[in-house]
Amino acid sequence: MLEFQSLRGTRDILPPESRFWSYIEERTIQILERFGYRQIRTPIFERTELFVRSIGSSTDIVSKEMYTFTDKKGRSLTLRPEGTAPVVRAYLQKQLHKREEISKLYYMGPFFRYERPQAGRERQFHQIGVEALGEKSPAIDAEIIYLGYVMLRSLNLENFRLLLGSVGCPVCRPKYEEVITFSLQGDYPNLCTDCKRRYETNPLRILDCKNENCRKFFKKLPLLEEFLCRDCRNYLEKIQEFLTLLKLQYEITPHLVRGLDYYTHTTFEFIHPELGAQSTLIGGGRYNHLVEQLGGISVPACGFAAGLERIVVALRKEGKYEEIPDAIKVIVITLGEESFRDGFSLLQSIRAAGIGADMDYRGKSVKSNLRRANKLQIPYTIIIGREESEDGIVKLKNMETGREENIELKNIIGELKRRI
Repeated sequence: MLEFQSLRGTRDILPPESRFWSYIEERTIQILERFGYRQIRTPIFERTELFVRSIGSSTDIVSKEMYTFTDKKGRSLTLRPEGTAPVVRAYLQKQLHKREEISKLYYMGPFFRYERPQAGRERQFHQIGVEALGEKSPAIDAEIIYLGYVMLRSLNLENFRLLLGSVGCPVCRPKYEEVITFSLQGDYPNLCTDCKRRYETNPLRILDCKNENCRKFFKKLPLLEEFLCRDCRNYLEKIQEFLTLLKLQYEITPHLVRGLDYYTHTTFEFIHPELGAQSTLIGGGRYNHLVEQLGGISVPACGFAAGLERIVVALRKEGKYEEIPDAIKVIVITLGEESFRDGFSLLQSIRAAGIGADMDYRGKSVKSNLRRANKLQIPYTIIIGREESEDGIVKLKNMETGREENIELKNIIGELKRRI
C-alpha cells in the first residue's frame, strides 16, 4: 500500500472528469452573470465565532462538523463549512451597502464538514452559491429560485423537484417551537441523541432530523404554516404568485427548516429523488437578520448554495454525464532531430494563434502518434520530416477521413483556423 493517500472524505478529481467539472462551472458562471451576479472570493478559513454566531451554536454543523484549529497566536479558526457567513462578513467589512443598494454576489469553491462520507457527501465538498443583499421584495426570492431552476436545466437535468416552505419570523416562530416541545414531551425518551439536544436548545431543528424512528413522532405535530403570522403568510403567497407567473412547478413543504439558524421566511430546495438521503441539489432561503446579527445594520437578504458533487451524481443517474472534448485539436508529428526543431517552433505558433495543439517529445513512430490522436479524438495531425522541412511544407492529415494534403508551412496556421 502507498504511504500517502487522500484522506477519507476527500478525493482527487482527475481528467477527463475534471473537464466536466470545469464545463459545469463555466456554464453556471455564464448564467449567474446574465442574472447580474458578480463573483466574490472569500478566504478558506475564518474566525470560528463567525460561524457560531451565524449558523447557530446548537446546529449540527457547529456542534459536530466544523474543522476548527488554533493558530500560533492562540486564535480559534475554522475552515469554512458554508458560504453565506463569509460573504456577509466581507459585505460588512468592505461596507458594500454604502456602494450599492443591492449587492448580488456569487461564490464557488471548496467547503469542509466532518461528516460520514457517502455518495454526494464528502468532507471536502464544492459549492456554487449566490447571495442578494439589500432587497426585501418576494420577487427576489422567486428570481433566485428561478435562477436555481435555470442552472439545473442548463446542465440538461430533468428529474428534480422544487420544495418550498417558510420558517416564519421571530414573531411567529417561538409559538410553534412551544408547540413542538409540548407535543413531543411524552416522546422525549424515544428521540435520538441529536433530537434530545435540539429539544432543549433549538426545537425547530428537530424537524431536520432524518432518523425514521424520530420522524414518526413528527406526524402528530401541527403544520408550521398554521402558525405563520399574517406577514409571513402573505410573503409566502407572493412568492407563489411569482413562481406561478414563471410557470415553475413547486410543492409546499411545511417542515422544510434546513440546517442553518439564520433563515427567516422563505426556505426552498431542489431535490433529486434518485439520490436517496442526500437528495438536495440546491438549498437556500431568506435571512433578513444575519447582517445585523453580525454587527451591521438591518439588511434583508436571500441566497442559495448548489452542491457540485450531488449535481454530478444526478447527471450520472440521468445518463447526462458527458465526456467533454479535449481542447487539443492538432498533434504535430516530427521525424528526426532536424524536423523536431521546426515542429517545436510550429507547435508554439499554432498555440499562439489560439488553437490547442500538442506534440510527441520522445521521437515515437508516426503510427504510434496517429494511434494517440485517434484515442483522444483529435481531428488533425501535422507531419514534418526532413524533406518537408527542406521544401517548406507540412503534411496535414484529417483524422476522420484519413485524407492527407501538402500545405505550405507559411499557410498552415491560416488553413487550421479555416478548418477548426
